[in-house]
Amino acid sequence: MAAAQDGALNAADNAWVLMSAALVLIMVPGVGLFYGGMVRKKNVISTIIFSFAVMGVISLQWILLGYSLSFGHDVHGIIGGLENVGLNGVTLAVKEGLSIPALTFMIFQSMFAVITVSLITGSFVERIKFSSFLVFSLAWATLVYDPIAHWVWGGGWLAKAGALDFAGGIVVHISAGVSALAIAMVIGARKGYGTDPMEPHNIPTTVLGAALLWFGWFGFNAGSALAANEIATNAFVTTNTSAAAAAVTWMILSWRDRAPSALGIVTGAVAGLAAITPAAGFVTPLASIPIGVVASFLCYNAILFIRKSKKVDDSLDVLACHGIGSTWGVMATGIFASIGASGLLAGNTGQLMAQAVAVASTWIYAFAVTYGLGKVIDATMGLRVKEEEEAVGLDISQHGEGIYV
Repeated sequence: MAAAQDGALNAADNAWVLMSAALVLIMVPGVGLFYGGMVRKKNVISTIIFSFAVMGVISLQWILLGYSLSFGHDVHGIIGGLENVGLNGVTLAVKEGLSIPALTFMIFQSMFAVITVSLITGSFVERIKFSSFLVFSLAWATLVYDPIAHWVWGGGWLAKAGALDFAGGIVVHISAGVSALAIAMVIGARKGYGTDPMEPHNIPTTVLGAALLWFGWFGFNAGSALAANEIATNAFVTTNTSAAAAAVTWMILSWRDRAPSALGIVTGAVAGLAAITPAAGFVTPLASIPIGVVASFLCYNAILFIRKSKKVDDSLDVLACHGIGSTWGVMATGIFASIGASGLLAGNTGQLMAQAVAVASTWIYAFAVTYGLGKVIDATMGLRVKEEEEAVGLDISQHGEGIYV
């Protein structure tokens, strides 16, 4: 997160950050629709409701505990203290170093915690028990998201090491993508994976979800300037440019191999958005073009590789789009940064090293803790639905509702 100018309350900054928080929130049902269109029709309600449930559960976790663990007083660079539990001390007074109330900063940050958990759901759709999903979400937010957020944005050890993450490449997308891989490995593949057809049931729904994501991402990235200033403008433009470059690149790649599918084009846009997130306020609009192009190429080929190997069923390609895309984006920040920071092309090799350390540590921590957490939940309450429940679909077996009934 960028730091705005310290001083008195700035009404324009406050309005922009509040509006940006709302834009990020609309991304959460956007994720639900994006994922919901790609699953089979017997699992649509289940897939969409994951995102809505997260909006409630993680919003409460953030107020009660998560904000304090992420942004409380630094404890050995690892985690925040407990002084802000229940929003104790988080008031309408201007937050130190910013021009907005502490409460505005808190609610903006809460949306990032919410959407990160929502992103992971794409890895285990069509086979997870709803009760286990709720327990996993709460535990993951507390044990994985909150510590990493503190490392990078809360004054933790990665911040002190100089790692750059403008709007969540490390905190949101790498942590979600790598955790998606871990939990998919624990829960196992869907019944019939690799043999039965598992075609998307409604691509227009996915396109609508992608449109909401692209729209909301302006709040995600430009809002992370934490002020209505020129950095927000730059982040807005780089966000749009990277998404456009990635969408066009994916269209060309898929056209070369098969046909320029709608699903491919919107997936490319999301990959470009994930890649530019850590760099949005630090790079120029021109630099955001190669960031989007390379992200699309990497993510496209990552999907092909994972599906061909058939070793893990990351159902909706969370690792490939978010984990791989933003890993490139974090490293690209260390290469192209020229606004408020200097990257490799500006002669600062140290920044690229700091980015590499951030990537490696986040991959290791997120994977290890998520894998262990998945194993514990699976051993105690079980992660998967019963085989017959999976066959009939999670809409009926878990929620007693059918999308077309």
